[in-house]
Amino acid sequence: MAGTPATAALTAAGIPFTEHAYVHDPAIRDFGAEAAAALGVDPDQVFKTLLAEVDGRLVVGIVPVTGKLDLKALAASVGGKRATMADPALAERRTGYVVGGISPIGQKTRHVTVLDETAELWDLVYVSGGRRGLDLSLAPADLIRATDAVLADIAR
Repeated sequence: MAGTPATAALTAAGIPFTEHAYVHDPAIRDFGAEAAAALGVDPDQVFKTLLAEVDGRLVVGIVPVTGKLDLKALAASVGGKRATMADPALAERRTGYVVGGISPIGQKTRHVTVLDETAELWDLVYVSGGRRGLDLSLAPADLIRATDAVLADIAR
């Protein structure tokens, strides 16, 4: 299986990770729940990557697939006032990934990144590997290192 910008970035940084491929069902729109079920892991351990505009700049929020991104909390965590979800086409252009496969790692443009603090409850977390049907597991501290993320309470 060909690598992705996410796997290339982790490999280049010497950050350990494991690839978990599964067959993506195009009829399923809840990509996170699909990944958790396919991988047989607790859905709270699987994190989705969302992009929001905070005071006119794109910010990445990484939250468990079981919850939602708290836009007010995300804005506050980066010193902003107002956040709205980014347009999906803009998110795809700026990250180089397709919606449902946006990885927080190896994005085309580096963005300020905030990881929900519940990630620290796990030895390993799962995030998109850069395409639908591919997740990567890695230690929360390594995800923080790979993305320069800050930890904050951004999920509800």
